[in-house]
Amino acid sequence: MSHEQSDQERMESRAHLLPEEAAVGSDDPEAQADAILTESDIREEDQNAAPDTVLERRTSEQTATFSEPPD
Repeated sequence: MSHEQSDQERMESRAHLLPEEAAVGSDDPEAQADAILTESDIREEDQNAAPDTVLERRTSEQTATFSEPPD
């Protein structure tokens, strides 16, 4: 978040729907923006908070089985 930008300014800026969002519409763009920014702030503070963001560290030997090609 920019230090010059207040939470209200961030929400108002994000409340302008993206083209994909505008295509399906939004009953409450401000509430949608608030929810998106809140989740973004949580993810920024705790990078393990978002699902599927934890990277597994495995080698190819741990993930693949080796087999000889047929002769």
